[in-house]
Amino acid sequence: MTTEASLTGGFENTPVDAAHAFRVALNTMARPGHIETVTGAKPPAPLSVAAGALLLTLADDETPVYLAPSHDLPEVRDWITFHTGAPLSDPAEAVFAVGGWSALRPLDHFRIGVPEYPDRSATLIVEMVGLENHGAILTGPGIQHSARLSLPAVEAFRANSALFPLGLDFYLTAGNNLAALPRTTKIERA
Repeated sequence: MTTEASLTGGFENTPVDAAHAFRVALNTMARPGHIETVTGAKPPAPLSVAAGALLLTLADDETPVYLAPSHDLPEVRDWITFHTGAPLSDPAEAVFAVGGWSALRPLDHFRIGVPEYPDRSATLIVEMVGLENHGAILTGPGIQHSARLSLPAVEAFRANSALFPLGLDFYLTAGNNLAALPRTTKIERA
């Protein structure tokens, strides 16, 4: 932790900012395809504001984080370690993983849980250029009729959904925008 950047960029008003970010994280996971805005974090590039806020809120010294090669930079490592205490890990041990879609592939490197403990799976924070409510059609729990979300690879998300109750959960981030795609969501091409 030798850089000034690793010491800054956390929540300015930690209790309030963390509570707000946690509520946004829960809302987006409960309402797949719904895009919300989250603020408060100022992580080093290439982490987005939304990805930084998620890590500040959800990661701690007992939640290993994997940084994809696109995000595995000294500034990012130091920032996560200083602000969350989360150990950095390989994909097989990660509770959270963050990076661009192609950098996080193949998905079978991450834990999908086991039948007795399906919750022992990874949550991937996928950094994207943009998030929009068009593209793939989403149905399932938390969606009244259907929703739409721009996804980087529909077939990979469909294959993940087919693993239910096992599988990965996803947060999709772009700037300060956040959406979620739990494994319970059914995905169809538009």
